[in-house]
Amino acid sequence: MKIVIAPDSFKESLSASEVAKAIKRGLERALPKVDCLCLPVGDGGEGTIEAIKNSLGLLEKSTLVTGPFGDEVQMPYVQKGDLALFEVADLVGLAKIPHEKRNPLDIFTKGIGELIRHLVSQGIKEIYIGVGGTASNDGGIGIASGLGYQFFDQSGKELLATGQALIEIAELSNQKVVSLPSDVQIKILADVSNPLCGADGATYVFGEQKGLNPEKFKVVDRAIKEFYSNFSPETLKLAGAGAGGGIAAGLCAFAGAEIVSGIQTCLDLIHFDEKVENADLVIVGEGRLDSQSLAGKAPIGVAKRTPKGVPVIAICGSLSEDLPQLPFENLVAAFSILEKSEPLEDSFTNTVLYLENTAFNIGQLLSIK
Repeated sequence: MKIVIAPDSFKESLSASEVAKAIKRGLERALPKVDCLCLPVGDGGEGTIEAIKNSLGLLEKSTLVTGPFGDEVQMPYVQKGDLALFEVADLVGLAKIPHEKRNPLDIFTKGIGELIRHLVSQGIKEIYIGVGGTASNDGGIGIASGLGYQFFDQSGKELLATGQALIEIAELSNQKVVSLPSDVQIKILADVSNPLCGADGATYVFGEQKGLNPEKFKVVDRAIKEFYSNFSPETLKLAGAGAGGGIAAGLCAFAGAEIVSGIQTCLDLIHFDEKVENADLVIVGEGRLDSQSLAGKAPIGVAKRTPKGVPVIAICGSLSEDLPQLPFENLVAAFSILEKSEPLEDSFTNTVLYLENTAFNIGQLLSIK
């Protein structure tokens, strides 16, 4: 029996690779002769690049860039030939920012633009960027700053390229910009389709979880809208431009990037269609399976790409009550790993054990003849 194990990460608990290995161990306890293929995946959110790296064996590298507080830090990326991938959360992810410093209007994302320039200088032609899980809400101007753009207020004073500057920007200068070669392709791995502005935009939907006071939503959203209305109005129409607190918008407007489906691109890169051939079962998973999972998230993306006739089951931390009745989207069954009612912290601690136990129980069922 060939089983393909293709989970996403369990946020705040395990990486996708760790989840896949735990499921594999549980299955092998019940089915000693099972052929398990671990294919950790991601949909553009935090952990996506690590999942692709583990599947493809990419080379890890790093370079110095401007950090979230303006200091210099090492920024990691992975590379193979003229292909490079990185994740903005490795620089400005929520997990990188202490709670007392979580003000998304003060976070620098300049280092992302600097990293792009570095990659291009190294001959990279194809760049994939995961933009999920950021602590910033700068509308993408930090990216522009890292590429060489400068911002000035009405008096001609140069502004630091953080979200706070959005309210004061009166002029943009591209005099120090080094144009990217026309043969460089930059693709944004997105797991959301939110626009940049409005009720469904970056500020209103994601601002509070980054630490932005809801009383500032209106002012910040208006400032971002006015900025792009003046300098790149077409960006306001892009689905997914709100990803990463507007980082996606900045990449599109100032680096010529393209927004693509995170999970579909991930599956392409790891050659999923090839590797799922002749599979008897596919197992997907994420921390919580809910109605939002139906809109481009990893488990459903994998299920949709799985050939007809190959059953797909989900092993998740928890299952939401708003899920449609099974089967749906090629998913025939879904299991929560929670074994008992306990504090969330204890569940995080026991995730590996619960994953293995759930996979073992599923393996026991599969062994029944």
